[in-house]
Amino acid sequence: MKKNIADSVVETLINSGVKRIYGIVGDSLNAVMDSVRRSGKIEWIHVRHEEVAAFAAGAEAELEGSIAVCAGSSGPGNLHLINGLYDCYRNRVPVLAIAAHIPSDEIGSSYFQATHPEQIFQECSSFCETIMTEKQMPRTINMAIQTAIAQSTVSVIILPGDIAALESGKHPVSDIPAHVTRPVVHPSADELQKLATYLNEGKKISLLCGAGCKGAHAEVMQLAERLQSPMVTALRGKEHLEYNNPYFAGLSGLIGYSSGYHTMMDCDVLLMLGTDFPYRQFYPEKAIILQVDIDPSHIGRRTNVNYGLCGDVKHTIEQLLPLLTTEHDSNHLQKCVDRYTKVREGLDELAVGKPGHTPIHPQYLMKLLSDAATADAIFTADVGTPTVWAARYLQMNGQRRLLGSFNHGTMANALPQAIGAQATAPERQVISLSGDGGLSMLMGDLLTLKQHQLPIKTVVFNNGALGFVELEMKAAGFLETGTSLVNPDFAAVANALGIMGIRVEDPADLPSAIERMLSHDGPVLLDVVINRQELSMPPKITLKQAEGFTVWSMKAILNGRGDEIIDLAKSNLLR
Repeated sequence: MKKNIADSVVETLINSGVKRIYGIVGDSLNAVMDSVRRSGKIEWIHVRHEEVAAFAAGAEAELEGSIAVCAGSSGPGNLHLINGLYDCYRNRVPVLAIAAHIPSDEIGSSYFQATHPEQIFQECSSFCETIMTEKQMPRTINMAIQTAIAQSTVSVIILPGDIAALESGKHPVSDIPAHVTRPVVHPSADELQKLATYLNEGKKISLLCGAGCKGAHAEVMQLAERLQSPMVTALRGKEHLEYNNPYFAGLSGLIGYSSGYHTMMDCDVLLMLGTDFPYRQFYPEKAIILQVDIDPSHIGRRTNVNYGLCGDVKHTIEQLLPLLTTEHDSNHLQKCVDRYTKVREGLDELAVGKPGHTPIHPQYLMKLLSDAATADAIFTADVGTPTVWAARYLQMNGQRRLLGSFNHGTMANALPQAIGAQATAPERQVISLSGDGGLSMLMGDLLTLKQHQLPIKTVVFNNGALGFVELEMKAAGFLETGTSLVNPDFAAVANALGIMGIRVEDPADLPSAIERMLSHDGPVLLDVVINRQELSMPPKITLKQAEGFTVWSMKAILNGRGDEIIDLAKSNLLR
């Protein structure tokens, strides 16, 4: 059989170390699928929605640090990839999407399933090109892979089905289609000296650290010790810095702690390390703000910065430490850490469950999961309340991972990311922290767990509502509208799909249910009925938010919903 373009694509993927492709088959992908089958070296993970394929590929890329692949058939198939690809693009992970296309001679004729993928994918990729001739192969696929790896980004190749079947034997693929290079990047000597001058002159210095601190735990701790600085992390920095950290003062932002907020507001110098923390209202107005980021385009785009430098966190700190000559007292550090200790005690006091006291507090559920999971467990969290409780109660240790849609902020990411994580790391425990709204949005992919025998543990935070949206409505003074969910018994649904399902309504039953779930050799869905009225308060309550709650309370009473105020008080004030 003569070699075709699809064979060249698959051979290039194999040479790049790709082990699997996530997607759904379609006739425009026939040549690619046949090549995958004949190669015997790439696994096809058959998901039930292409959005899941993109999320799963993103999780694999995050865990492996190398390129992952998803695919969608022409028109609607590759359109379904877009939301997941946006998440990958904003998380800066290397993903290649194969977007099949209609027959090449029908392009521009409003043919069945016709779209313009070369336009559609522009905003969620750094490389997006169409292969129209066999002479373009393999250079186009090489450039796509190289761009994705070099820039930690999304690349898209658009491949019409008939072009994929064209002969390509005259153009052999490269044995090394991508070149991975990891340069050491740090500021110049003059820039480092200027940064050191700011830090040497500072009295109360706080650190704000993000995902760019990955792999730099030891160096960041040395810096905090030298400066006697408390450390606040953005959510994506939590897994890299929270553990073994005597300088930790909590998180800031909408799901952070008051201790993190005050640590940033009370400083005279704020040093941002590898973070693109987006919430402008949480930055200090009077402090000197310094920023170090590997991407210089990030400098100053969230708040006014007095001095910004381009460099990776690890090597920048290594070069900076010898230049820090001032001895700093520990008063600011001690005050901020003591404040965090009190906040931590208050949070832990809420993570309780009394037999018969229903519904279950989500804090209790998350603490039990954190305590029971393995040391190297991978957690994925849906946007909304599962992310809030993971941020506050999930303990990281340097081995565990926490994945989520923390930049794109889309619903329904947890289960799809868990699929990618489990396929990539079959020996590790993978736990999906799923909201009832998120799970029900892409619930069909529970079937993927069964079909591919992925032993994912799916925990459903079942409060019968879009909980975080309800909180936002209350804070803005609106009565909750359109947020209620009429849910099934998710455990019964799982059992009907051939997956072990467990439903818990009483806190007394929760520890044994979690133990049973985690010890089962196969996929499990744990459906936990949690308190709908649990408030996840931000670290700072603005006057406008307080007014909003007051307006909401009045509206609730006037509309005959005063019982909700009573439930809210019982849940949050009378504990």
